[in-house]
Amino acid sequence: MPSQTLLLGQTLSFVADPFADGPAAARHDSAGGVLVADGHIMEVGHGADLRAAYPQAQVVDHGQALLIAGFVDAHVHYPQTGIIASWGKRLIDWLNSYTFPEEMRFGDPAYAADIASQYLDLTLAHGTTTVCSYCTIHPESVDAIFTAAQARGQRIVAGKTCMDRNAPDGLRDTARTAYDDSRALLQKWQGVDRLSYAITPRFSPTSSVAQLEALGALWAEHPDCLMQTHLSEQIDEIAWVRGLFPEARDYLDTYEAHGLLGANGLYGHTIHLEQREKDRLREVGAALVHCPTSNTFIGSGLFDMAGLVAAGQRVGLATDTGGGSSFSMLRTMAAAYEIGQLRGTPLHAAQLLWLATVGSARSLRLDDRIGNLAPRMEADIIALDLASTPAIAQRSARATDIWEAVFPTIMMGDDRAIAATWVAGKRLV
Repeated sequence: MPSQTLLLGQTLSFVADPFADGPAAARHDSAGGVLVADGHIMEVGHGADLRAAYPQAQVVDHGQALLIAGFVDAHVHYPQTGIIASWGKRLIDWLNSYTFPEEMRFGDPAYAADIASQYLDLTLAHGTTTVCSYCTIHPESVDAIFTAAQARGQRIVAGKTCMDRNAPDGLRDTARTAYDDSRALLQKWQGVDRLSYAITPRFSPTSSVAQLEALGALWAEHPDCLMQTHLSEQIDEIAWVRGLFPEARDYLDTYEAHGLLGANGLYGHTIHLEQREKDRLREVGAALVHCPTSNTFIGSGLFDMAGLVAAGQRVGLATDTGGGSSFSMLRTMAAAYEIGQLRGTPLHAAQLLWLATVGSARSLRLDDRIGNLAPRMEADIIALDLASTPAIAQRSARATDIWEAVFPTIMMGDDRAIAATWVAGKRLV
């Protein structure tokens, strides 16, 4: 029998979707426990009961910390770690001024490995146990993030970013090399340990029709893979797409016409969607990924969380590092709340936590493995200190229920709130 570890603390898990069922979708135990063995959750229950039932288990008592599933960040650019919080640009200028010069450095395997390691350590410190990352055009950048995640035992998704136009010399591939490199990387990494590959055209403006078709063909050959890209982030971006693809019905059609619309598609931002686009995304079961700190930081607009969820869309949550201004999913939840307020539809704490765990796992088609505290799930778990700073502690001390207790941490918490991060049953933070 594998060795067993019993984590004690408050526990919070989900048995339903709080967007449909409200806070009743969650199960909270103020003195709970999570039994872990062989990298998986074996049982979730009352702490005293589990302690009596498994006297041989090693006990790790997190006191009043809240045990929840590790955060899942559904859209990031790990190569932008070094340029996070750069001043004053909107999307297209951001790419040209900051992103492209930095991404050109990732052909150096040592540099890519260093940034990949820094990035994963930063996000683990913030309680993020799974990310879905864009890399650069360089295969070395993909090898770097997968190797770093593999060393930590993490479940992650990543892919080579493909661009063959509207990018600087030295940062373009071709339709042929995009297909060949992506196929080779997919075959090398997909399904190895806890790693998954995502076919990754950056977005339509930086891919020719030939490249979009090549990547659509690759996805058709490997339909179980995820495909990630960007969609309808800014108004001027949409106008640019219209000029580049005059025959397209809308922005989504630039993907749909070339085999890049499907149930395993991840479409980042999706702020300014037309009705046909909304209908088609819902019909195929694609995932939309909300990136609230990015949307405010580079002035993109206000995502319609309430309207899109009510219409039946699958939605995940993401930092969008480094257009997003934080590595923290707590800060990301706070920004999602603020955007909801601006739209007149504030999100409940249960909905925010669900988005950062189950919702994002669902968008990655991984919710059968990560994103919740439940038997047979992989043991990616964090312990949240609900009194990590004096300001948070004085507010949470007045709480009358778990939601009042956790909401100050969502709104004001940072890496100090992460008392522990467990990945596949091993404590890394």
